[in-house]
Amino acid sequence: MPMITAFLQRWLGRRWGRKDAQARCKVLFVCMANLCRSPTAEAVFRHHIERAGLAHEIACASAGTHEFNAGSAPDGRARAAASKRGYDMSRFRGRGVIDEDFTRFDLIVAMDRQNLEALRSRCPPEQAGRLRLLMEFAQQRDALDIPDPYYGNAQGFEVVLDMIEDACAALLQHVRSTHLAGPQAGEVLDPTIGTSAR
Repeated sequence: MPMITAFLQRWLGRRWGRKDAQARCKVLFVCMANLCRSPTAEAVFRHHIERAGLAHEIACASAGTHEFNAGSAPDGRARAAASKRGYDMSRFRGRGVIDEDFTRFDLIVAMDRQNLEALRSRCPPEQAGRLRLLMEFAQQRDALDIPDPYYGNAQGFEVVLDMIEDACAALLQHVRSTHLAGPQAGEVLDPTIGTSAR
């Protein structure tokens, strides 16, 4: 059984479509179990990306600092809360963070400080600048941690969604201004006129 779990974990972590691999910015959302908060953040951010017409420019995924839910669907309460707001999590499957994630993703966004510290303990020093807290981007809340709703009631999932929606909207603006501001792939900047030419 442990061998099967390990294989599943590696396969889920390395499964990455060509379109996603070619995106100009890749974002990974991380919580402890990849069961509630991080798949919710992935669903919300993916929705923002698609509405902005940036699905070919920005890719996202989610993972957990622990891998005990590898292959499992997100928590049913999280899926229900997300679905009521138009977010689809039905195809998501849990996985744990793998070493390749620290170089594959441009931003690795933790749901709370505990998971941020877990990421820092594994992250190569030269990639540490990729690690952020999602709530750093929030516009309307002062909290740094998104609470884990797993042991609470349905209202906890609504609160988590409120926080994630606020932060993801601003995160998209950050990605657009910092990661998508340069020339498109295949473009060469012409210094004589200050515009890009193919």
